[in-house]
Amino acid sequence: MNTFSFIIIFLAALCAFSGGPRRAEAGLLAPAPTLPHVVAAAYPHDPAAFTQGLVFDKGRFYESNGLYGRSRLTRAELETGRVEMRRALPPNVFGEGLALVGDRLRQLTWKAHKVYTYDKNTFELVEETFFPTQGWGLAHDGERFLATDGSAVLYFYDDRFRELGRTTVTDAGRPVANLNELEWVEGKLLANVWMTDRIAVIAPQDGVVRAWIDLAPLRKSLGVLPGDAVLNGIAYDAEKKRLFVTGKLWPKVFEIEVEGLF
Repeated sequence: MNTFSFIIIFLAALCAFSGGPRRAEAGLLAPAPTLPHVVAAAYPHDPAAFTQGLVFDKGRFYESNGLYGRSRLTRAELETGRVEMRRALPPNVFGEGLALVGDRLRQLTWKAHKVYTYDKNTFELVEETFFPTQGWGLAHDGERFLATDGSAVLYFYDDRFRELGRTTVTDAGRPVANLNELEWVEGKLLANVWMTDRIAVIAPQDGVVRAWIDLAPLRKSLGVLPGDAVLNGIAYDAEKKRLFVTGKLWPKVFEIEVEGLF
């Protein structure tokens, strides 16, 4: 091989090498699409409930409410919104995310580093477990817990809340901070982004946001609300494939149908 041929081959290889990452980076700049949705139904919701976590099971909503001195766990009817059962948390504890596994409800706390485990049917406190970070959102994928702490990090835990791993949630290559309430839906993780009207649809294996659900119209439809009455609360009815959303201090829970979600 002569010198000229070597230079040509070297330059071609260099361009190919440098061009690959640039093309990948350019691809990452495209944000995830927004999925269209329609409102299928609306149901009553306690307008005094500072919603932190929402779970649906057999015609009932189980809800974790926050604020110091007002945090509680409740169970309410879907159709009427009537609260059938409630349990108050200690006044120095701020309730957060909620997940149901079998007949056990797991409720996170914000800064107390505790997870409360309750019997689903009686709300009897079964145990308290140490939680290593701030508690924000909580979900379960059938094998492990997924949790957020208000950052862009998604944590994976075993049933004793020992960390199994973590990943950073990104859209267009950029971290998505303020991850809050979580819900596991047909192999996808839905995450409310605090202080926004959007829900991220996340692929948990790599933390990449595959799509967004923009629920700003729902909040606007409720009229004037307090400043902290933001979107927060996602629940899924796996039997009938219904998705429910609400917010802190919202007077309604909405059942929505999202095109392309399933």
